[in-house]
Parts: sequence; structure tokens; C-alpha cells
Amino acid sequence: MSRAYQSPEVVPNGWSTGRPGDLDSEQPSGGPMGFQGPDQGYALRLCRIFREQICVNEQEDIADVERGCVQIALKRASLFGRAPVVHDLEIAYRIWGFLDEEADPELVEDRERRFEGVSEAHHYADARSLVATVRDEVLMMSPAEIEERHVADWASLLELS
Repeated sequence: MSRAYQSPEVVPNGWSTGRPGDLDSEQPSGGPMGFQGPDQGYALRLCRIFREQICVNEQEDIADVERGCVQIALKRASLFGRAPVVHDLEIAYRIWGFLDEEADPELVEDRERRFEGVSEAHHYADARSLVATVRDEVLMMSPAEIEERHVADWASLLELS
């Protein structure tokens, strides 16, 4: 004789917050916390697509470049309220001249300083500062508009003061 499923006699209480690490409200966002979006880790996967195209010099660390550009790409994705896509990362690389074989020496000098160490966890403030150099209006542009404007006047894409 086979037994069929039976409900337990005692139904446990529902789950509720109460542990020290639980949030009483929604996920914090805005200001230095940024705006969280879905599937942000996918941007790290997208980095593989660009590894052979990225142009860096001897002073630049590819891990710093990827981390910094991923942060910029995530900002763009969050502005559109979606997960990151390949165009977000392309725009981040393009703005900083990492897709140019002959990037302007002034841009290269500035990015060497700004990207240095951002892949290390204790450089979070530097990564946030780097992201702040790219205005929302710029990130809302299409990849073609960014490329055209970068060629004409790359400095207009950045807040370098």
C-alpha cells in the first residue's frame, strides 16, 4: 500500500526580518551607493569580448581598466533600468580611448592616473570618482554618437576638473 502526501500537522510561522544584518526597508540606493540594476555580474562576462581590442600602455593594468569601465557601464545600464549589454561596455571603453590605437596623449596621461588601482577593493572611492567623470547625458548617447564625439573632441565627454 503506497502512501500519498499529507500536510504536516504544524505549519511553521512565516519568515520575517529580525536578524542583525536584515534590512528593514528596500535596498539603499542613490548618491555614493549608486543605483542597483539586475544581473550586474554579466558586465564582467562582457569584458572577455573586448580583451583583444583594448589598447593599453605599459603603465596601465588591464584589471584596473576592466573594473573602471565595468563601473561606468553599470551606471549606463542603470540609467536605462536594465541589465548591462555590450554597448554599455563599448561606450565606457570608447569614452576613455581604450578602443583607439593612437589615443590622445593627454587622455592617456589622465586615464593612467584615474584608473590606477581601481580594481582593488580599498580603492572604492577612486572607482566612484572615476564613474562621476562621465555625465548622465553622455551615457544616454548611442555608441555611434559617442564615437563621433570622441573623434571630434574627446574632452567634451568627460568632467575632468
